[in-house]
Amino acid sequence: MSRPSRYRLTLRLGPRVEHERFASLTETLDALEVRLGQLGRSARRETVDLRYRRIEPVEQVAARGEIAGPRGLRGGVDVRGDGSSEAFTGRIRRRLVDQRPDESAYQALRRVLPDV
Repeated sequence: MSRPSRYRLTLRLGPRVEHERFASLTETLDALEVRLGQLGRSARRETVDLRYRRIEPVEQVAARGEIAGPRGLRGGVDVRGDGSSEAFTGRIRRRLVDQRPDESAYQALRRVLPDV
């Protein structure tokens, strides 16, 4: 008997939105890292120059991967327009995850999300 899909991965890639389901948090985090890792190399953005403000690539979200799980578990990773990435928890009120000097955004997210 297979385990039910308890975790949902939502990928937002420009106007495209994709959904996948997984049985464990580990599988979901692995898929998030693979999919967004591939995009990080190609998700570059140019500076947007408005009359009143310049929006640099690091300020733009080129792609987002969000994880939803049981008991309100929420988190994800944003890939910025300069290719960098940052992890967050929450959904409506996102809180950035502090990355340690020796870890990636994906490792930081793994550290803070409990496997429920």
